[in-house]
Amino acid sequence: MISVASALTAVSLWLASDRTRIHLGNGFEQQSMDLSVLFTELPLVFLAGAALPVLAYTVVAGLLHDRQDRRDRRRGLAPRGRSDGDG
Repeated sequence: MISVASALTAVSLWLASDRTRIHLGNGFEQQSMDLSVLFTELPLVFLAGAALPVLAYTVVAGLLHDRQDRRDRRRGLAPRGRSDGDG
């Protein structure tokens, strides 16, 4: 759900940019409309917007996991996901 919202936000920001308005409004170098941006840039903007929350979650979860492991080591506990017989 968050990825969909992020992708739609990315697309709306892309549509509001001056560069996109040039291509979709009065075209490149004042020629006709350049609709190729809809096939080249729009899918990439949508995918990047959808991937951003997943990447942010992965980074934050990794940092929190490392922080918890360091805290457990200071307390003399085994890191999470390992038992005394492992490794």
